[in-house]
Amino acid sequence: MDLQSIKNRFNIIGNSPELNYALQVAVQVANTDLTVLIIGDSGVGKEAFSSIIHSLSSRKHNPFIAVNCGAIPEGTIDSELFGHEKGSFTGAVDARKGYFETVNGGTIFLDEIGEMPLGTQARLLRVLEAGEYIRVGSSKVQKTDVRVIAATNKDLLKLVEQNKFREDLYYRLSTVPIRVPSLSARKEDIVLLFRKFAADFADKYKTQSVQLDEDAKNLLLEYPWPGNIRELKNIAEQISVLSENKQISAKELSRYLQPYSNNRLPALSSAPPQNEFQNEREILYKLFFDMKKDVNELKRMFLEVLQNPAVAAQNPALINELKDLGNGSHDSGYLPSAPAAYQPVQLGIPQPATPMIVDNTIDEHEEVDESLNIMEKEKELIIKALKKHRGKRKDASMDLGISERTLYRKLKEYDIEEL
Repeated sequence: MDLQSIKNRFNIIGNSPELNYALQVAVQVANTDLTVLIIGDSGVGKEAFSSIIHSLSSRKHNPFIAVNCGAIPEGTIDSELFGHEKGSFTGAVDARKGYFETVNGGTIFLDEIGEMPLGTQARLLRVLEAGEYIRVGSSKVQKTDVRVIAATNKDLLKLVEQNKFREDLYYRLSTVPIRVPSLSARKEDIVLLFRKFAADFADKYKTQSVQLDEDAKNLLLEYPWPGNIRELKNIAEQISVLSENKQISAKELSRYLQPYSNNRLPALSSAPPQNEFQNEREILYKLFFDMKKDVNELKRMFLEVLQNPAVAAQNPALINELKDLGNGSHDSGYLPSAPAAYQPVQLGIPQPATPMIVDNTIDEHEEVDESLNIMEKEKELIIKALKKHRGKRKDASMDLGISERTLYRKLKEYDIEEL
């Protein structure tokens, strides 16, 4: 069977070399039982190739089923593919056959195979290698004879590097890879496809088929078609239904196309936004450095006051308050207010030969050092923020520069009782 008869039978439009090669590979591999991996962007018609392979194979009179792996929830995909026993999970009121059991002897098309969970990938690998599977909730091994055709619009090798796809399954699936070209790589087919879709919709809606002028055809060829054939078909249907003028100009056609840039050069972009943890960590580090700077400044002022006998004699209350602060008796974290009689100490004043404060007291204050443990500081800052805002989490989170959700998580993590 030649390629043109294949195209006529399966309603395939186009003559690009890439398309013809993909069809030729599909026809050659159809009569075998080899596993096929169809690769292509979304909307290029990968499912049509699976139908071609099944229809030209020796299994053509047996069942064929197409399964979108990305549309089945992770918790139920094992049950859908391999079946389950009664009572194996909540809601399993009866035993159920899976697709590999109901399609025994036929072909199963697994679309979006890159979305399949890792656990299910291991089960699928066993089917491909030994033709065996086990129902969910059962220990009995069952046999199946199913040909698997898979399809993906993702780079599976990149998913393998990211540990999101099994390497052994990738090589088992890609026994025969078929790459379906995107519409932008088939420019010679774009006008043909549009004409075919326009004629189909004119017949469907009982109206006259739309025609494109030369400028409109050039616009079709220049458009990048990110949605591929599916997008082209939608555009043809919109024009067939909404356009009053059946002779379409480039200006009118542009109303139905998505805006795009002709510039294909790499664009400068701003740095990607950092995640919440990075923002929170940077804020905390800044606060810690500011606190250490304030503490060092306080220690310098503290030593200056203690070493100045005139100030010590005139302000005994201030000296006692500073001593208490150095011993940690103030929990508020704020500096004590200085009496009105206190004047800032000027540097460069000659020191007396006999200081009023003994040396061991000065040494004791010089050795004071605060904890630099990040978790302790973070907990301390959270408690202070809650006290400051009287337990209001929203205001406290804004003051800390983090989200209210993160603050709630930190309260649980550090076992902080809300005020």
